[in-house]
Order: sequence, then structure tokens, then C-alpha cells
Amino acid sequence: MIQEKGKPIVSKKIIKILGDDLVEHTDDIAVEEPLQISISVLNLDSPLTNKNISITMRTPGNDQDLAIGFLFTEGIIQDSNQIKRVALDENSINVQLINSENIDLGKLERHFYTSSSCGVCGKASIDAIKTICRLPPSLADFKIEKNLIKSFPGILQQEQNIFNNTGGIHAAALFNVQGKLITMREDVGRHNALDKIIGHVLTQDLLPLDQHLLFLSGRASFELIQKAAMAGIHFIMAVGAPSSLAVEMALEHDITLIGFLNETRYNIYTGSKRIKI
Repeated sequence: MIQEKGKPIVSKKIIKILGDDLVEHTDDIAVEEPLQISISVLNLDSPLTNKNISITMRTPGNDQDLAIGFLFTEGIIQDSNQIKRVALDENSINVQLINSENIDLGKLERHFYTSSSCGVCGKASIDAIKTICRLPPSLADFKIEKNLIKSFPGILQQEQNIFNNTGGIHAAALFNVQGKLITMREDVGRHNALDKIIGHVLTQDLLPLDQHLLFLSGRASFELIQKAAMAGIHFIMAVGAPSSLAVEMALEHDITLIGFLNETRYNIYTGSKRIKI
């Protein structure tokens, strides 16, 4: 297996079965590696306190955005001004915070263990993952042409370099209300791809994203809706199905939620007021 450190793809020799024939082939595979996220905070009792926050299985790349986005969507930080420095050492990243006297380390004792398939594994309860959104409320009173929505899967597919090479990756993409692609991130974890986007826009001071559209390459889970709500997003589209809890969260935060989106059809679960039907 050929792998360069920090690269999102590895090459591996495999055997393909084509009818009755066996063919030796070199295949590209999406990388999945652990990333330990920790923070360093100022404390009255000691100059600096280090705290491990999460171990997440991710595809290397945009790790700084991932860590910052995770800390924001978990309610640990509120803006990029709290970040003094970010240090990445292979599969470990530390975010040193300033203005962190008010961070309650006791609340961080709940175990964060996130995997590529489910970002909420190991959390104690639903109440523990309902992070409070600190952004001001927004009406997001735009309307999107119904046929424009069907164009987004094709746009994303053209941009998904890792997926096109491996087939084993998720993506999250951010569009403006005119349908222009703003940014896109790929990862083996759905939640990681979204955290990478949110971390990026947070450092660019672009929050809230109340004039943007979020497109997800997989299903719409509760956790993804919650993360999007934290960033002020009011319009979410997914290739797959939403869960019942995702629909409830979308209703609670006045989010337009679309599922089963492809080039010919989609379902509107909540917030049809933002679609010109």
C-alpha cells in the first residue's frame, strides 16, 4: 500500500473479478485515520490547562478547519477571536484559546468519541448533544427556484475529486442563494465534512450562513442539522433520507429540509416557503 503522510488517498493492489477473469489492478482508497483534538485554556489555578476533547476518524486534509468547526458546533467556542494558535502534529491537533476563563471544563467531561459513521457515538444523551445556538435569529426570507435545486448534485459531483477517485467519501457543499458553489469539503465522516466547512467560514468571519444553502452527499441526520443550525443555515439539501429527529430539529430551527435529491426529483420535508413552487 502506497501512502504519503497527510494525503487523503492511498493506492493498493487488488484483484478484480470481471466475469470469469481475474485482473490485477491498482485501486485508490480514501484514507481514514484518527485525529485527536485537544484544547489549551487559560485557568486561574494554572497558567495553561490542556484538555483532550475528541478522537474523530477522518480523512486527512483541512484538519485545522475540522478542529475549529468541531469546537464551534459543540458550543465550546463562539468565534475565531478566541483562538490564539492551532498546532497540528500528524494525527493530533491542539487549539490554544484566549479569553477562555468562562469555559467550564467540567462540562467537557462528557466523553466525546466520534467515528466516521456516527458523530454522536459515546455521548450520554440527546440532551447532551442539543448544543445551544448563540447566533442571532434570522428570517432567511429568500426563495429558490425549484429547478435550480436539481442542478446541485451535478455541480457537486464535478468537484468531488476524492469521491471520483475512490467512491468511498462523503461531501458537504455550501452554495449562495444564486446557486454558486462557495466551498466544498470531503471526508469519510459526514459530520467531519460539515465541520471542515464551518471551521473554514468561521475563520473567514462569514457567520451566520443565513444566506447560503447546504448540500449533503449522504443522509440528513440529527447531528448534521444541529451543526448547520449552529452556523445559522436555514436551507439544507441531502441526497439521502432525513431521520425523524432531523425533521424535528429542522422544524425547531425554521430550516428548509430537502431529501432524496437528484437531477430529476426531491422531497421537501420542512420549510417549503423558501422554494418557488
